[in-house]
Amino acid sequence: MKMKKLFSLLLMVSLFVSCNKTTKNSDNYIIDGTAKGVYNGIRVYLSSLDEAGNQVYQDTAIVVNEKFTFEGTVNKPSVWYLSANEVTGNFPIIIENSTFNIDLNKDDFQSTQVTGSKSNKALSDYNKGLKDMSDKRLNISKSQREALQKQDSQSVNKFEQEIIKLNEDRVNYPYNFINKNKDNFFSLVLVETLLKNKTSDFKRVIQSYNSLDDDIRSSDFGIIIYGEIVKTKEMLEQTALLSEGGIAPNFTAPDPNGKMISLNEIKGKVTIIDFWASWCGPCRRENPNVVKTYNKYHDKGLEIISVSLDRAGQKDKWLKAIEDDKLTWHHVSNLNYFNDPVAKQYNIQSIPSTYILDSEGKIAAKNLRGKALEDKVAELLN
Repeated sequence: MKMKKLFSLLLMVSLFVSCNKTTKNSDNYIIDGTAKGVYNGIRVYLSSLDEAGNQVYQDTAIVVNEKFTFEGTVNKPSVWYLSANEVTGNFPIIIENSTFNIDLNKDDFQSTQVTGSKSNKALSDYNKGLKDMSDKRLNISKSQREALQKQDSQSVNKFEQEIIKLNEDRVNYPYNFINKNKDNFFSLVLVETLLKNKTSDFKRVIQSYNSLDDDIRSSDFGIIIYGEIVKTKEMLEQTALLSEGGIAPNFTAPDPNGKMISLNEIKGKVTIIDFWASWCGPCRRENPNVVKTYNKYHDKGLEIISVSLDRAGQKDKWLKAIEDDKLTWHHVSNLNYFNDPVAKQYNIQSIPSTYILDSEGKIAAKNLRGKALEDKVAELLN
């Protein structure tokens, strides 16, 4: 039912995108900067953060007569960070294809001013709101510690409730901010950030996107975010299918002889889908337990299909591991590491990883090892 509601929300977005022309900003960004008191030759940088949080330099400029200029092109508005040699800290800026100004404050970098950019004004306001909540939490926590020292339980409980309320406000803050800034590109940046956060309420993210003004959603960046929403929806649907109680999706892959084998062809009263690889130490150490379980229950209806995540060109290592570990059941592999289509279909992020299916092909359990695996198989066969 929830998925149907999400589909309806996405349909609204889809209809909008298909019926509106894309609006475009200028083709590049031009940032005119001033840097009072900064010497000639000092470099100023714009950098982004990769998924691991590492700094990636995107652009650089040189200060001449207390001025500097950045010019370039981005395919979508992004949060980058301004920094400078011999100046402590960095300053977040939304880079978009437009012209705006930066007044760099070398003595108090966080007081740097960005003008001529509506998006950066929103970013500044948003960060100020976050800081206010953070400061408030620190003050409440300090008061709570003092109450604990005084053994004032009534005040401790009062501060605890204030912290709980503040945490709720922090969760709601980006959604409320978007609702108040429906005409701002920074709201799209917030939507993108929420999409990447696994704890976000996906339904609220879609509602926030749908609430944005028409020209924001129909912009190049708006359509990119719509595509990310669709991908996230598909991923959530796949995850739901792979939950316990769901029917395990069928797959087909080549065995060591190149013959195509499908899950549906080999399913037994109980079926184990085992993701492993010859190079995976934990997998190899677990194999004797799986062999023991298979030998004990195969005649009673247990089937196993192992999906190897061995790399291209390493078929010989895969086959040797099968022989050495005495794995006498079904084996398939595309020899494509974690890019194996079956691994992607089952959202495999690490190995060993197992799915245990009942007689109807429903997922009864996942990632059981040793005796827990044997006990679950015995339970399902009885």
